[in-house]
Amino acid sequence: MTISMYQASVPSLIRSLNNLAAILEKGAAHAEAKKIEPLVLINSRLYPDMFPLGRQVQVASDIARRGAARLAGLEAPKLEDNETTFAELIDRLHQTIAYLKTLTPEQIDGSEENSITLPVGKDTMTFEGLSYLLYFILPNVYFHVTTAYDILRHCGVELGKRDYLGKP
Repeated sequence: MTISMYQASVPSLIRSLNNLAAILEKGAAHAEAKKIEPLVLINSRLYPDMFPLGRQVQVASDIARRGAARLAGLEAPKLEDNETTFAELIDRLHQTIAYLKTLTPEQIDGSEENSITLPVGKDTMTFEGLSYLLYFILPNVYFHVTTAYDILRHCGVELGKRDYLGKP
């Protein structure tokens, strides 16, 4: 059995972002129940040199959206990084998911050997499509989703592994 580039990317990205949206909903409910100003959680970070929760969500969204677009040979829609509420962060994830759902297997399949170049700070990185998916897109999205989960868990939000993994 073989797996296509589309199957290995879009469904996994959608699932991770849907799970992150559900995690954020729990964060919002926790803030309300405990009478915590939501910005306290949104601006929380695990360590001073790490991004806060809100930025973790933005980066997960950006990498998923831009990564899938690059695999399809497209320019991803731009989203402003101006979210300050749980509702806005969740909406951003839903916008990214809606975009990912517009991509088709025909656009992404066959991109395994395509050369993909992207700016990273002052440098430029070049990958073949399969390496880009396996060693850049997926690990980065999982890292930022996990870090967002960890920030909320650290702040007392009742989350478990099933929240991260989602429902089958």
